Amino acid sequence: MDSSDLTWSKSSRSTAEGACVEVAELSGGGRAVRDSKNPTGPMLRFTAREWDVFLDGAKNGAFV
Repeated sequence: MDSSDLTWSKSSRSTAEGACVEVAELSGGGRAVRDSKNPTGPMLRFTAREWDVFLDGAKNGAFV
């Protein structure tokens, strides 16, 4: 998949030092995630279900 075909969004909490990720919606409700400092580098791809589980975990403190 060519990441230039995706519409990327950066977190509103991104820092001036560039410590953030960008997320793009994939067909079927999945998401792609990449490092904003390396937009042509690798990206992670999640199905819609994987993304929902990740967000639920983040909201409930699973990654603290």
